[in-house]
Amino acid sequence: MNRVAAPVSSIGLSQPLVDGPEKVTGRARYAADLASPQALVGRLLRSPVSHAEITALDTSAARRIPGVVAVITGDDCDETFGILPIAQNEYPLARGRVRYRGEPLAAVAAVDAETAQRAIDAIEFAYDELPAYYTAADARADGAVELHAERPGNIDRHAEFELGDVDGGFEAADLVREETYHCAEICQVQSEPHAVLADYDAERDRITVSPSTQVPYYVHLMLAKTLKMEKSRIRVVKPYIGGGFGCRTEALNVDLICALLARAAKGAVRIVASREETFITHRGRPETGLRLKIGLKQDGTITAVECHAVQRGGAYSGYGLVTILYNGSLLYALYDIEAIRYEGFRVLTNTPPCGAMRGHGTVNARFAFENLLDAMAAEMGLDAFAVRRANMLKAPTFTTNDLMINSYGLPQCLDWVEEASGWKERKGRLGPNRGLGMACSHYISGASKPVNWTGEPHATVHLKVDFDGSITLLTGAAEIGQGSSTVLVQCVAEVLGLDMSRIRIIAADSALTPKDNGSYSSRVTYMVGNAAIQAATELKRVLVEAAAAKLDARPEDVECLGEVYRAATQDEGLAFDEVVVAALAETGTLTVKGNYDTIPESHGGKKYRGAAIGGSMAFSYAAQAVEVSVDPDTAQITVEKVWVAHDCGKALNPLAVEGQVQGSVWMGMGQALSEETHYHKGLGITSNMLDYRVPTIVESPPIEVKIIESMDPHGPFGAKEAGEGSLSGFLPALASAVADAIGVRPVELPMTPDRLMRLMEKGGRSG
Repeated sequence: MNRVAAPVSSIGLSQPLVDGPEKVTGRARYAADLASPQALVGRLLRSPVSHAEITALDTSAARRIPGVVAVITGDDCDETFGILPIAQNEYPLARGRVRYRGEPLAAVAAVDAETAQRAIDAIEFAYDELPAYYTAADARADGAVELHAERPGNIDRHAEFELGDVDGGFEAADLVREETYHCAEICQVQSEPHAVLADYDAERDRITVSPSTQVPYYVHLMLAKTLKMEKSRIRVVKPYIGGGFGCRTEALNVDLICALLARAAKGAVRIVASREETFITHRGRPETGLRLKIGLKQDGTITAVECHAVQRGGAYSGYGLVTILYNGSLLYALYDIEAIRYEGFRVLTNTPPCGAMRGHGTVNARFAFENLLDAMAAEMGLDAFAVRRANMLKAPTFTTNDLMINSYGLPQCLDWVEEASGWKERKGRLGPNRGLGMACSHYISGASKPVNWTGEPHATVHLKVDFDGSITLLTGAAEIGQGSSTVLVQCVAEVLGLDMSRIRIIAADSALTPKDNGSYSSRVTYMVGNAAIQAATELKRVLVEAAAAKLDARPEDVECLGEVYRAATQDEGLAFDEVVVAALAETGTLTVKGNYDTIPESHGGKKYRGAAIGGSMAFSYAAQAVEVSVDPDTAQITVEKVWVAHDCGKALNPLAVEGQVQGSVWMGMGQALSEETHYHKGLGITSNMLDYRVPTIVESPPIEVKIIESMDPHGPFGAKEAGEGSLSGFLPALASAVADAIGVRPVELPMTPDRLMRLMEKGGRSG
């Protein structure tokens, strides 16, 4: 009797997330859940001033308190840290000078929270106050005190490029317009505050650290640097993560401080940051001022672009050196533009450091670009969709700054959004105080230049098969709620034709899993997915050879049918478990490896121009329409509905893709309508979830998602990014919808009622 033989398909099907049961039942253990009975409580003393020279930090009284096991200050660590090798100018605990209000000064480990807080309160801090600068303009003013000696003029990074004939492009345009925009600083406000457990083994001089992070590998590197320990003595285990959205794409001071405390205490220490402390740790999207100029022909063709950007970066570099580059380089790759002039400044200020946030580097610039483009189209009597179609790229191609476009589904995105929203029939006809707007956006699928270049592959996956017939997928990729573990299991299952239940995944434990750079810039599905496919393909080869030997057949004559391996001359074949036994017969446990590397850092012998970020193998594309109503008496904006089409190459898991796109739109809505940090003399006054206004389900509109599949030739099964590209399009689409509704066009974010009312009262800028 024949065995039932048919490979199981996993790709392209809506699959529940493999870690879903643990999360919905409460079995998932996050960093704050990892406390052991022996773990001490860690607490931080934070600076009460924004900028000062430290003259004394007396911890003697704190050390005398019963139950206090360890106290550390900046004297206990003279190594700096930071995400980029060229931007490591921050100490875990301040040394010599504090540069923002809330910067850690000292830390204690004690037997309980009350004792730890008593110790913190007992530390005496003396200082000589220095001038503090809370705006980029003040920090750049003549005579301003430098926050860092190696950053003259408080310029953290000055980026500029000019490609094509920009001046000639403006001369050839039928309309040239220039506008200024302001985007407030915002935070990620992930559900889980920062937390970390560090356990130091004094006998073996080893430490295990479990931080809430998106980048276990980068945390590992910074632990080795700041602890001055060999990397081999450090183990980093990533627990479940309650969201990140970029705030955890670099090692945070709480991670390093907890490890320093654990070593000083010769045991385990746990730090769980409060929500206020999580806001202070920050790493959100920087406040940005933009001046944008666009030239447009009567047929809608963009002839030239000039962009000037100033970002308030906070007190330390962090990811900001990349943000200011992305801000300019990713003006390309959405439309066919030849001539762009860009100048950007990241400025150091006495505020918490900004970093990478979902849609890193593109969101504020895209708000300005699409907003101005839409205003110009309206002025020229051109349809917004027609203007976008007049500037389409044709894949495959390289942009003027040498970014590679291999797949381009934006035309199909535009077609669907135009039809689904009823644009032609409804635009401008919705009645008083109701409007419709649209915009486009894009994002990278990882960058070819890693943050810490080692020469290793960009991604590595191991597969282990043993006597039980199960397959264990070992990856360093950080599952942070985006569904990466599910995608990797799907990729392996698809290649082998097996049900996903055959595969278990272990992610991000440096003692078990291969190194991975982390979850940021939408790199995991593309890079680690390709590595998983290569590993599964290699495992399939090994199993086919074992089956062929058992069946006395040639490997090329063996069919892999998932649970059955059959030769052409065989009726019954071998069950998967039998093939595994055959494969293990001589070698024992099977372990295979898959790698992935991106394109080289240059093509045709030339470096990427105007980017300095390396290229990407693929870009996602999105178009969306937003319908709003505006209360004429209160200027309150209500988002009625959103239609969004997202080109993700191939939807490996449509359920997850749809959720990611909706989440991107929703996060964009928060930045557009209500989210904004505020400081009073450097003190955060919105550092909680009451004063910092994140939209709730009450404000969330229906979001209709259409998945566009352009099948990227280099993506895993054709896939590319799905979690960031739809965010930045919402903000300008909303501004255009407001302009359609009430005749004034917002140029500031967030579009709060007070700002909009002022704009309405003075007539605003006509849309």
